[in-house]
Amino acid sequence: MPELPEVETIRRTLLKHVRELKIEEITLIWPSAVCSWEDKVFEELVTGRRIKTIDRRGKYLMILLDEDLTLIAHMRMTGRLNYYPEHQVPEKHTHVVFRLESGELHFSDVRKFGRIQAIPTSLRFSQSSLGKLGPEPLEDEFTPAVLKDRFGKKKVFLKAALLDQTVLAGMGNIYVDEALFLAGLSPDRRVDTLSEEEIFKLHHAIQKVLQAGIDARGTSFRDYRDANGEKGSFEQALQVYGRGGKPCQVCGKPLERIKLAGRTTVYCLSCQR
Repeated sequence: MPELPEVETIRRTLLKHVRELKIEEITLIWPSAVCSWEDKVFEELVTGRRIKTIDRRGKYLMILLDEDLTLIAHMRMTGRLNYYPEHQVPEKHTHVVFRLESGELHFSDVRKFGRIQAIPTSLRFSQSSLGKLGPEPLEDEFTPAVLKDRFGKKKVFLKAALLDQTVLAGMGNIYVDEALFLAGLSPDRRVDTLSEEEIFKLHHAIQKVLQAGIDARGTSFRDYRDANGEKGSFEQALQVYGRGGKPCQVCGKPLERIKLAGRTTVYCLSCQR
């Protein structure tokens, strides 16, 4: 699933191609991939609008159009948004084609979990899932004190708390495992047992791992590609995720792989307290 670094990379690569372009035509190959505002016809609502900019909130892309309309795109497990400078025959799993003044934008999704929602820009935070998200972990306003406050008095595992998008926006399995390893914290620690120093270390680790993921243009184990169809390279820097049973790169002991919060979790029993 694309997490914050992957979605941010898609945003950056896509914006270079589509800013200020008009959407001239829409082809819905699988209509369920989109949902419109107040039962309006998606194609009629969106066609003719001009793309002003693209923002991101957690794992969501926000394509802001003119005349108070935004397209909220969530990739879920296998969704992609690819730009093509010329006409491109849709691939097998392409569900929506936006023909622009220059080029095309294709939304594809192998598992059909991703969606694109059209909603008034002025209502995008109050009338969509965006309003339920926790703080952005790379913003200046996100401090160790904010992280402590978001945890509150929860009596849940660290892994579960960090995967909860209402606690913190944008984190997923990859970057949670990596941040916990960098912070030296076991994923099955309860959040209410953390000291001030441990929260400080975790806050630093979250920001460092996410920024490193962005700098590497994301992690491309399987489906993820940026808007140009290119892979990221952060998998080369992974220390625990996907490495269950392999030696820890710090202490050399085999990494543990368990199920926690419904997700496969990899960590080091020796390095993570």
